[in-house]
Amino acid sequence: MNNIFFKILILFILPYSLFAKIENYSKNEEVKAFINDLSKNYKYDKKELEKLFSEVKIQKTALNFYKKPKISKKPKKKKIAKSKKIKGTWDKYEKMFITEKRVSLGASFMKKYKKELRRAYKTFGVQPEYITAILGVESFYGKQTGNYPVFDTLATLSFEKNRRNKFFKSELKQFLILSKKNKKNPKTIYGSYAGAIGLAQFMPSNFEKLAVDFNNDGIVDLNNEIDAIGSVANYLSKAGWNKTVPVATRVSYQGKRFNRFKTGYKYKYKRSKLTGIKPRSNRFYYPKKVHLIKLDRKKYDELWYGTENFYVITRYNRSSYYAMAVYKLAKEIESLYQKI
Repeated sequence: MNNIFFKILILFILPYSLFAKIENYSKNEEVKAFINDLSKNYKYDKKELEKLFSEVKIQKTALNFYKKPKISKKPKKKKIAKSKKIKGTWDKYEKMFITEKRVSLGASFMKKYKKELRRAYKTFGVQPEYITAILGVESFYGKQTGNYPVFDTLATLSFEKNRRNKFFKSELKQFLILSKKNKKNPKTIYGSYAGAIGLAQFMPSNFEKLAVDFNNDGIVDLNNEIDAIGSVANYLSKAGWNKTVPVATRVSYQGKRFNRFKTGYKYKYKRSKLTGIKPRSNRFYYPKKVHLIKLDRKKYDELWYGTENFYVITRYNRSSYYAMAVYKLAKEIESLYQKI
């Protein structure tokens, strides 16, 4: 979890300047093949693509996240001292995402888009507070959608050596197809350091599969609040969201640190096997297997049961901390919303 704080902070730092290195990718053989594919199979204008790839601003900051680690040919054996694990990772994560301002803006968002959120619930079966919380965590309700030029970022990550070239090449292809379809200049679209777009921070491949035109204007635009609401709801629905199921509940256990079972969204247990662990609330009813979610606080471990809906949230972002932040933020937003 240690790198996640750096990654979150870097999202809000200007990723390139006027002096960024400009590379002519149009002469690259791999890029030529990429252009030929788009031209032949997707009726993309070849000259337009060549011009586009002739001036790629290299996104070094984004590239640093995905560079392959250097492996020494003759590794030297060194005695590595065991470092003490830094406690309190959840404390830091919580302070970053579950803030008074984020809750307040979330409640205001729910009030402003009450009609659209209700329609999303009727259409997709996802509660308004969870849709709102995801938009709050992903982009601060549209205030922080990213300042990386998506074309340049995806082109850099596709053709500069890194551990995810194949993935980003596929995303670049989808992005260019999407830009052509929506008649958008790919050079004018901005997003995250990985190429995610809009309030919902969809990658281009998810955009094509899961984004919806929820305001019925003929355009799918994730920088539009209403389309973002429908798209998040559709994403969670397709991932298996069940409106009749709770998301999580805190549980009790003996001691201050928990190590008896493996924790995280990847592991599931029958509750009957989890001796000595029980929900703090007697209102939690969920007969299926549960995930054990451990939140590492400075002085103790906080332990929770996660349900199938908790797992669904991790399909949006593969992190137990992310899913718990969405859950807790949703609860806080809903509580404040009921008071305004």
